[in-house]
Amino acid sequence: MNKITIHFEEADHETRVVEGDFKGIHLLDVVEDHGMHLSSNCGAVCACSTCHIYVESGMDSLKELSDNEEDFIDRAINPTLESRLGCQCEILDNDAEITITIPDQSDIIGHEH
Repeated sequence: MNKITIHFEEADHETRVVEGDFKGIHLLDVVEDHGMHLSSNCGAVCACSTCHIYVESGMDSLKELSDNEEDFIDRAINPTLESRLGCQCEILDNDAEITITIPDQSDIIGHEH
């Protein structure tokens, strides 16, 4: 069973933990399927950087960074070495423990919440 810890940089700095069998599912979908929001203005096709996240731990349990994803990460707000796009972070196994931080998205055009 996967354990995904999600920290939010927005106002209340909430942290949520979700568990389940998420092998083959992208982190963007895990977040959205559990009632949280992560912007995805391009529809999750790796054509923007609005689903930018920081992977604090568990990077080795995610699909490898592609050149295309890296190009869009360079366009994200405050990218770091831990930056990934949630739409591209496919979970590779069912025993992964992954911790992510979702940056404050309030300045993103199209942000719903």
